[in-house]
Amino acid sequence: MTIWEAIIQGIVQGLTEFLPVSSSGHLAITQHVLGLDLEGGNLFFNVMLHIGTLVAVVAFYHKLIWRLIKAFLSMIGDIFTGKFKWKTLSDDKRMVIMVIIGLLPLVLLFVPVPGTGMKLKDFVESFNTPKYFIVVGICLLLTSLLLFIGNRCSRSDVPMRHAKNGEAGRTGLNVVDALVIGVTQCFATLPGLSRSGSTLAAGQMRGLNKQTALDYTFILGTPAIVAAALLEGKEALEGGTEAITANLLPIIVGMVVAAVVGYLSIALFKWLLKTDKMIVFILYTAIIGIAVVVISVIEMNTGVNLFSGAPI
Repeated sequence: MTIWEAIIQGIVQGLTEFLPVSSSGHLAITQHVLGLDLEGGNLFFNVMLHIGTLVAVVAFYHKLIWRLIKAFLSMIGDIFTGKFKWKTLSDDKRMVIMVIIGLLPLVLLFVPVPGTGMKLKDFVESFNTPKYFIVVGICLLLTSLLLFIGNRCSRSDVPMRHAKNGEAGRTGLNVVDALVIGVTQCFATLPGLSRSGSTLAAGQMRGLNKQTALDYTFILGTPAIVAAALLEGKEALEGGTEAITANLLPIIVGMVVAAVVGYLSIALFKWLLKTDKMIVFILYTAIIGIAVVVISVIEMNTGVNLFSGAPI
């Protein structure tokens, strides 16, 4: 892998991890076009790109994350001293509980899929290959549809959906909100189905204020990114370290680029959502999705990658 390939993938990861366009889908597209495989050093490279974007979200939300850590520790103390009361929870402590509840559905990823001999996580990842490139396109189209529905819900004029300040949606989460968004996050492991986009849309469909839904999406995604990095990192290291050592400099460069671009993309996403410009992402994911489906159909008929010439 060259430095320029690492920079390109770092930019793609940084932009798409937080923008609702699917980082896994765009990395699959980039690697498909560049003719890169997903094994060895490149798998570890993907892990380090995720760590780069993790640094970005922690840097952007460092004040809120620090408040939630303190709220969590305080809540643990309340439980052991018998002072814990649901009705008197502060907003930060309630958010901590909602994050924990939202993470519970991730257990579903380790449930065996009947007749496959694989866990749900492994079954989903089996579609992230050139052979199933069309899945990326279909999932991007699904992302576009979810964003459209979520955007329509957030712009609804139904009186019950308006907060006191006149902005559509609730500013607080409940248990059902957290579970729905958490389950949606599990499905977002499919390549091309945006995690931030689908969970944001789920929150909006539940009647949440769009900024509340977005902030919860990013905070909820932090532990998920850590877990994914640990699992994929273990798999990459088990495959040997020779490819990793040979690509150490590109890996570091890609991680730094992903962190910087990721930070900027969070700021951009929040601004676009606040100014009701989600149509940009709705159209973009639809166009890219259609393009990938068309390319996939052509490749399935020819049996070769249109860009690299490699057999599918």
